[in-house]
Amino acid sequence: MASKAVKKAKTLAVDKAKMADVPQIHKLANHFAQKGLMLPRALSEIYENIRDFFVIREDGKVVGCGALHVYWADLAEVRSVAVAEEKQNQRLGAKLIEACINEAEELGIPQVFCLTYKGSFFERQGFNRVEKAELPHKIWAECYRCPKFPDCDEVAMMYRVE
Repeated sequence: MASKAVKKAKTLAVDKAKMADVPQIHKLANHFAQKGLMLPRALSEIYENIRDFFVIREDGKVVGCGALHVYWADLAEVRSVAVAEEKQNQRLGAKLIEACINEAEELGIPQVFCLTYKGSFFERQGFNRVEKAELPHKIWAECYRCPKFPDCDEVAMMYRVE
């Protein structure tokens, strides 16, 4: 009797990004920025903030990325969350958000926010919608680079770390 080989699905893990990942993070994030779904990121900015980034790799290729950027003792931002189109709907984005929230908790940061066009996705991860005016002014420094400034149409969301 011939046995059928059963192909097991790979479990893709979230890891801290390495310098070698930067060009792929840049390409992935800017792919979605070109579609108007997130802010573009300069290559130099990703290198400067590499410690913020988490990645998911498959066969050496970055198929997902996300970052936790610390603003102050009590506030951080989840940003640059992107998953390759062919890998979407596999909970990879949720795994990246979870890694960011876990790191915020480890650091003792009680609040994490995001600005997004994907409000329902972030709500499923435990974020709640807030008015942009509730966010501190210091977070808007990056917004000046956005072509949509000052008419931002992203949704502000907040996660309270327990």
